[in-house]
Amino acid sequence: MAAGALGAGATFSDLAKAAEATTEKRYANEPKFQLTFGASGFNEQNLDIQKSGQLFFATDLEDRTDGEIRVEFVGSNQLCGQLNCIKKTQQGIVDIFSASTQNSAGGAPYLNVLDYAYMFPSRASQYHFFYSPKSEALLRQPLRDKHKVQFLFTHCEQRGIMLGLKWKDKPTVISVDELAGTKNRVTGTQLGRIAMELMQLGPVPIAWEETLDGLKQGLIDGAETWMGAVAYAGMAPVVSQCVDLRFFCGTEFTAISLPVFDKLGSDLQDDVMESAYTAQIAVQGMHEAALYDIVGATNPQKPGTVFAENNVRVATLSEEELLKAEKMCSPEYVPEPWAEWRERLDKWSGGHDTYQEIYDIAREIPKDTAVVNVKPQRWWKA
Repeated sequence: MAAGALGAGATFSDLAKAAEATTEKRYANEPKFQLTFGASGFNEQNLDIQKSGQLFFATDLEDRTDGEIRVEFVGSNQLCGQLNCIKKTQQGIVDIFSASTQNSAGGAPYLNVLDYAYMFPSRASQYHFFYSPKSEALLRQPLRDKHKVQFLFTHCEQRGIMLGLKWKDKPTVISVDELAGTKNRVTGTQLGRIAMELMQLGPVPIAWEETLDGLKQGLIDGAETWMGAVAYAGMAPVVSQCVDLRFFCGTEFTAISLPVFDKLGSDLQDDVMESAYTAQIAVQGMHEAALYDIVGATNPQKPGTVFAENNVRVATLSEEELLKAEKMCSPEYVPEPWAEWRERLDKWSGGHDTYQEIYDIAREIPKDTAVVNVKPQRWWKA
């Protein structure tokens, strides 16, 4: 924070003084609540690549509450990782956590509701859903009821297949058919596995922390994830092609323990929600810029980006190929494999047709809407 305030010309002495002033301000008041934020593998450095807003939220919440809430941010997998941050939150070890919804689905199976194949046609449609007051009944309330967490905000990308170095000298993939029979890392999401099996993408469950080594050693062909994750996790040197299948959500979300949230009282609860809303807006704009300026998740790529520097190609599929993939695995075209999970999620939601209702919300805006043109709104206020 000190470095950001002073700029590039600051000396070490200037930074030390600024850091001391920041610390003094932060600890000037005794907090009413000190909350531990388990941020899986995130830290100040990689949040400059994937702009998913965790540190932004923590700082904004402390400022907004004048220190009544103090947030101790513990990232870099020191306190919890992608697969267990939600479990440690449910156990009361962590108060706030951040991880992907897909990896968190092991501890909160209702999060699978986001992972129906091709339910979201674009990143813009994802942001539109998370801002929508309808997301309360379809996502947030069931998470509170079933899993005791309050969903705050999220970054939005769409998942594809990130191919390792075995594909370095092969032509750029132009069809999902070329991937049939490969072995690819899959997250904790059950619905993501259904889609991968239907497309013959050989899902292999591997922990996120072990994925880099699996790609490096050639134990798997690729990994099911999103492009920002490849960049922030240092995977670009062992990834040769990012096949932009866009087949389901890639959502790095932040949530708070519901019992902790309930203890805060109405005024501080309002502050938490306003900071979450502000963080959501910041992520919406900043990460979209980062995909172009920092990650290089575009075709063509901007020189100097992570992908350009590591010779990572973005394999952009045609609309015809994406529709072919959708027809192979989407509940819209192949309903039977999804029926059991769909019935389960519908029941957990309180009787909603989860797939159809989220599908419809995602199409309330035109498919070609730019992410930065999605209108923010406070989702907890009708």
